[in-house]
Amino acid sequence: MMPSVTVHLVARTGCQAVTSYTDHWLCLFPQHGPGKKHTRNIVLAPWQSAIVADHPGRFLRGLFHSDGCRVTNWATKRTECGTRRYEYPRYHLSNRSEDILGLCMHALDLLGVPWRRSRHDMLAVSRRAGVAALDLVVGPKH
Repeated sequence: MMPSVTVHLVARTGCQAVTSYTDHWLCLFPQHGPGKKHTRNIVLAPWQSAIVADHPGRFLRGLFHSDGCRVTNWATKRTECGTRRYEYPRYHLSNRSEDILGLCMHALDLLGVPWRRSRHDMLAVSRRAGVAALDLVVGPKH
């Protein structure tokens, strides 16, 4: 993206840290700025919105890898034979920024993935088809 900028790789336990320093990163990431992200506006530039519209799965992968998780949820159900426990996978994304949650909801809508707000700072994807769709685009964290 910026051939004149030096990139450094730093070996860390279990990963490689990639660093690069330039004042021009703000041109590519205009949402970055001083202060906590949940206290300032996080709005995509028009060119970023076009990329998300073309590649919502990749956008969701980044969101869920940074602020989300895939968990096994469980519930119980009373039947004539007693109480039965069943488990099912679901995705959670937690963020205090309403703007970031809104961007995630928009990308999920673009893919047709049903979601719901499980808390004021969290959304969940629990339906089988939605979880399967996210499994295809999010993949495991490494």
